Amino acid sequence: MKVILRSDRKGLGKRGDIVEVSDGYARNFLFPKGHAITATDGAVSQAHAMRRARDLRDASDREAAQTIASALVAKTITITVKAGAEGRLFGSVTAADVAAAVESQAHITLDRKQLHVEHIKTVGTYQVSAKLHADVEFPITVEVAAK
Repeated sequence: MKVILRSDRKGLGKRGDIVEVSDGYARNFLFPKGHAITATDGAVSQAHAMRRARDLRDASDREAAQTIASALVAKTITITVKAGAEGRLFGSVTAADVAAAVESQAHITLDRKQLHVEHIKTVGTYQVSAKLHADVEFPITVEVAAK
């Protein structure tokens, strides 16, 4: 049975996709939960319009993410924290700390969930991975300095 997904389903497709599923899966799970509708002619044309809109939105999001990436790759973000005599930090630098430092120094707002920070417990220079879009992942250079 052909159905149009009304929400993203892992392993099946994204919202607006037309997929082939078994009749039982559609009747017993997808339709009652509101995750899909039957692929009629009118619904298919509406799904194509939704897909075009999603593709345009995705392209603009990708372009904005690439602009942010090109601005941040060239910068070094400095975070000043309390540290002991041997350069060990009292605590650690988290993704939220990096996001706050990027916002204050580069005036770009990032969500902490977009950043992948390894354990930073000593003073030094680190590479933090940022993923702003499915296709845009880049490193941010973070310098951790002692107060």
